[in-house]
Amino acid sequence: MDLVRELNWRTWPPRLPEQPIFYPVLNEDCAVRIARDWNVKHDGAGFVTRFEVESGFVSRYPIQQADGQTILELWIPAGELDDFNAHIAGEIQVIHEFR
Repeated sequence: MDLVRELNWRTWPPRLPEQPIFYPVLNEDCAVRIARDWNVKHDGAGFVTRFEVESGFVSRYPIQQADGQTILELWIPAGELDDFNAHIAGEIQVIHEFR
Protein backbone atom coordinates (compact mmCIF):
# COMPACT_ATOMS: atom_id res chain seq x y z
CA MET A 1 0.00 0.00 0.00
CA ASP A 2 3.00 2.26 0.42
CA LEU A 3 3.52 2.20 -3.34
CA VAL A 4 -0.13 3.05 -4.01
CA ARG A 5 0.14 5.92 -1.52
CA GLU A 6 3.31 7.15 -3.30
CA LEU A 7 1.30 7.11 -6.55
CA ASN A 8 -1.27 9.45 -4.94
CA TRP A 9 -3.93 6.72 -4.62
CA ARG A 10 -4.55 6.87 -8.38
CA THR A 11 -2.72 3.88 -9.86
CA TRP A 12 -1.46 0.40 -9.10
CA PRO A 13 2.31 -0.04 -9.21
CA PRO A 14 3.93 -2.23 -11.88
CA ARG A 15 3.81 -5.96 -11.22
CA LEU A 16 6.95 -7.80 -10.19
CA PRO A 17 8.44 -10.23 -12.74
CA GLU A 18 6.91 -13.17 -10.87
CA GLN A 19 3.45 -11.49 -10.95
CA PRO A 20 2.22 -11.71 -14.56
CA ILE A 21 -1.40 -10.94 -13.64
CA PHE A 22 -3.12 -8.23 -11.59
CA TYR A 23 -6.33 -9.75 -10.32
CA PRO A 24 -8.74 -7.44 -8.51
CA VAL A 25 -11.39 -9.38 -6.59
CA LEU A 26 -14.94 -8.21 -7.28
CA ASN A 27 -16.59 -9.32 -4.04
CA GLU A 28 -15.77 -7.46 -0.82
CA ASP A 29 -16.49 -10.46 1.42
CA CYS A 30 -14.02 -12.59 -0.54
CA ALA A 31 -11.46 -9.79 -0.56
CA VAL A 32 -11.75 -9.55 3.24
CA ARG A 33 -11.18 -13.31 3.62
CA ILE A 34 -8.14 -13.21 1.34
CA ALA A 35 -6.63 -10.15 3.08
CA ARG A 36 -7.35 -11.36 6.61
CA ASP A 37 -6.83 -15.11 6.31
CA TRP A 38 -4.12 -15.40 3.66
CA ASN A 39 -2.23 -12.12 3.26
CA VAL A 40 -1.74 -11.54 6.99
CA LYS A 41 -0.38 -15.06 7.44
CA HIS A 42 1.98 -14.77 4.45
CA ASP A 43 2.86 -11.06 4.43
CA GLY A 44 2.03 -9.77 7.90
CA ALA A 45 -0.67 -7.40 6.62
CA GLY A 46 -3.66 -7.47 4.33
CA PHE A 47 -5.65 -4.67 2.74
CA VAL A 48 -8.99 -4.48 0.98
CA THR A 49 -9.33 -1.63 -1.46
CA ARG A 50 -12.16 -0.13 -3.44
CA PHE A 51 -11.83 1.66 -6.73
CA GLU A 52 -13.81 2.26 -9.89
CA VAL A 53 -12.77 1.59 -13.46
CA GLU A 54 -14.58 2.94 -16.51
CA SER A 55 -17.10 0.25 -17.44
CA GLY A 56 -16.52 0.55 -21.19
CA PHE A 57 -12.86 -0.24 -20.68
CA VAL A 58 -13.10 -2.93 -18.02
CA SER A 59 -15.72 -4.87 -20.00
CA ARG A 60 -12.90 -6.20 -22.19
CA TYR A 61 -11.85 -8.45 -19.28
CA PRO A 62 -14.25 -11.33 -18.63
CA ILE A 63 -15.06 -12.09 -15.01
CA GLN A 64 -13.09 -15.11 -13.84
CA GLN A 65 -14.22 -17.57 -11.19
CA ALA A 66 -11.24 -18.55 -9.04
CA ASP A 67 -10.94 -21.13 -6.28
CA GLY A 68 -14.60 -22.04 -6.13
CA GLN A 69 -17.76 -20.21 -7.00
CA THR A 70 -17.49 -17.26 -4.64
CA ILE A 71 -14.22 -15.64 -5.71
CA LEU A 72 -14.91 -13.49 -8.75
CA GLU A 73 -12.05 -11.47 -10.15
CA LEU A 74 -10.62 -9.86 -13.24
CA TRP A 75 -7.34 -11.02 -14.74
CA ILE A 76 -5.40 -8.02 -16.02
CA PRO A 77 -2.12 -8.97 -17.75
CA ALA A 78 0.81 -7.09 -16.22
CA GLY A 79 1.61 -5.55 -19.61
CA GLU A 80 -1.85 -3.94 -19.68
CA LEU A 81 -1.73 -2.48 -16.17
CA ASP A 82 -0.75 1.03 -17.32
CA ASP A 83 -3.78 1.11 -19.61
CA PHE A 84 -5.98 -0.23 -16.81
CA ASN A 85 -4.64 2.44 -14.45
CA ALA A 86 -5.43 5.15 -17.00
CA HIS A 87 -9.09 4.15 -16.75
CA ILE A 88 -9.39 4.23 -12.95
CA ALA A 89 -11.97 6.86 -12.00
CA GLY A 90 -11.11 8.63 -8.77
CA GLU A 91 -8.92 7.34 -5.97
CA ILE A 92 -8.08 3.89 -4.69
CA GLN A 93 -9.47 3.64 -1.16
CA VAL A 94 -8.41 1.30 1.63
CA ILE A 95 -11.63 0.07 3.23
CA HIS A 96 -10.22 -2.68 5.48
CA GLU A 97 -6.78 -3.26 6.99
CA PHE A 98 -5.63 -6.38 8.82
CA ARG A 99 -2.38 -7.05 10.68
